[in-house]
Amino acid sequence: MRILTHDDVHAALTPAEAVDALRQALRDGYDPATDQPRTKVPLHRGEMQLLPSTLPRVSGVKILAVQPEDHDPALPLIQGQYLLIDGTTLTPLSLLDGTALTTLRTPAVSLAGVTDFLPGAVSPLKVVIIGTGAQGRGHAVAVESVVGAEGASISFVSRTEADLGHPWLRAGSAEAAAALKAADLVVCATTATSLILARDDVRPDAIIIAVGSHTTDARELASDLMGAAHVIVEDVDAALREAGDVTLAIGEGALAASDLIPMKDVVTGAVELGRDRPIVFKTVGMPWEDLVVADAVYRA
Repeated sequence: MRILTHDDVHAALTPAEAVDALRQALRDGYDPATDQPRTKVPLHRGEMQLLPSTLPRVSGVKILAVQPEDHDPALPLIQGQYLLIDGTTLTPLSLLDGTALTTLRTPAVSLAGVTDFLPGAVSPLKVVIIGTGAQGRGHAVAVESVVGAEGASISFVSRTEADLGHPWLRAGSAEAAAALKAADLVVCATTATSLILARDDVRPDAIIIAVGSHTTDARELASDLMGAAHVIVEDVDAALREAGDVTLAIGEGALAASDLIPMKDVVTGAVELGRDRPIVFKTVGMPWEDLVVADAVYRA
């Protein structure tokens, strides 16, 4: 069994290659509705999450340990590993660093769902990323991997200043509001549990990716934005189980479950979306995504 470290994972596969692997899996016929649900197991302290999935060639499971709210801030909130096994013999093939895999997979999923809607290369893509944590930084790397470093103009918005090699704007400032209003693409990658983005904050044709929340009592996007937008999700049932941005908007009457558009239908072209309103892609993270990217890393 091959042990792949954090650096091994990132050296093996670019974000753009991870995007291609995810899109190809959907084009090849994989249906996320058949995926296994995430299992959450209470521990004496904190929580364990198990994310198993299977494909004909390989199967696997990601095991995550999630710290409680009073955890030591010097330690990562989430730690874990990914076990990849052969689909026929069930022989363990590789153990991959789970944090690196998640950092690679999450922004790759985001870009895989909206790549078809990104503007052409007439001018740099205007991108605003709300949140400067690992996922915010990961999305910046993924955007540049997909459209090229010269093809994107990226700004970060957060409450505390960060030096990330891109312009930083203070959350709530006039400069941040202006950048959001002009952005082609807005990424919400925060730990917020209440609203940080509403309909009037963005352009009428903006693309919004929301990755920060994955419980039904937390959200980043207001109901008026969800109700006005085309809403893409990885899978309808997964969104109804885990996406507060979706369930709270439905509870407030701004959205219906029947309005949700599966990512598979967008990637395969089964559904075409007009650009007369915003496009929201709400992700929660699914086991099949880890498996596809882990397999691509292992083969690379």
